[in-house]
Amino acid sequence: MSEIEELVARLCPEGVEYRRLGEVCEITKGKRVVRKDLLEDGEYPVYQNSLTPLGFYDKANCKENTTFVIIAGAAGDIGYSNKEFWAADDCLSIPDSNVAVSRFIYHFLLTKQTYIKGKVRKASVPRLSHSVIDNLLIPLPPLAVQEAVVGILDKFTEIEAELEAELEAELEAELEARKVQYAYYRDTLLSFSHDDPNVEWRRLGEVCEMRNGYTPSKAKPEYWEDGTIPWFRMEDIRTNGRILSDSIQHITSEGVKGAGLFKANSIILATTATIGEHALIIVDSLANQRFTNLSIRKSLEEEVDIKFFYYYIFVIDEWCKNNTNPGTFASVDTKKLAKVSIPLPPLSEQCRIAEILDKFEALTSDLQSGLPAEIEARKRQYEYYRDRLLTFRRKES
Repeated sequence: MSEIEELVARLCPEGVEYRRLGEVCEITKGKRVVRKDLLEDGEYPVYQNSLTPLGFYDKANCKENTTFVIIAGAAGDIGYSNKEFWAADDCLSIPDSNVAVSRFIYHFLLTKQTYIKGKVRKASVPRLSHSVIDNLLIPLPPLAVQEAVVGILDKFTEIEAELEAELEAELEAELEARKVQYAYYRDTLLSFSHDDPNVEWRRLGEVCEMRNGYTPSKAKPEYWEDGTIPWFRMEDIRTNGRILSDSIQHITSEGVKGAGLFKANSIILATTATIGEHALIIVDSLANQRFTNLSIRKSLEEEVDIKFFYYYIFVIDEWCKNNTNPGTFASVDTKKLAKVSIPLPPLSEQCRIAEILDKFEALTSDLQSGLPAEIEARKRQYEYYRDRLLTFRRKES
């Protein structure tokens, strides 16, 4: 029998009483603070519509070690502060009472987060009624049991945070080493001699049709409303990586100029602003004016493997970074870019190189996704033990 089970058996052998949270704790709505009175830094954080402080204030209205609930904006989020703070008018505070430990309430409310979020009224500003928190039924074991539960859960989260930090550092180091290794092999595989009789060198403009991206007028809603055509920006690469099948923003067919869409299985290459970034787009689409589209000419489609071409663009990225026009707005001269020579080894060799680099990229991606997966697994483990520790046999009336 665990320590908690022994305590429960000894202190509440007939079960645990459940009562409305509003009956056993003083749940107080915070007071509005004027934004101009907020400080950029200070002793007392101000919680308003998020678990992130809105700013700081020169006084507090909640004591340390108090649970709070956001009721507008990020409505339903549960927070806890181990130091004094100011609760603004979209924040409920729940301090200790003579029968309930606030930190115990915090952990218990986390078990009810799904229920609480389900009670949020959807509107331009999501809101949660004070009564939802007031009427929550909460188990009330003796204070000694509550404190023992809190001690275990706090220790668990402390260890979890330490392990997460260690794991993150280890995986970050491994990921960086893997990226260096991948870049080395990529550069080696994509280095060709001009004397190799099996490699044909051709200008980029001979291999590709090159077109600039553009932004349809934002003043014309018919170009944007209910659009279904992917329209790529740098944000898409940052968010979804270098192989793109859909975009964050879309346009309508009315916003497409006469030359039509960029073809699926072509490259978008950043030639202004954030120079030296590229992506393979695998859907008919468009992109903004920061990108130049490189589409394999129809006459060469049987001679160029698109994945090999995608990988070779990493070399072109470096050329672009080293050949930026000086000025207030960085850009690459696309006429000069069109004259850059690229190697075309036999198609079978292109495919072999692309297959090797695909495997390296997959290994790197697997490692990169491993950290969130491991953190999620640890979170589920904490939730499992939290839910078990906060489940009590209900005392019969």
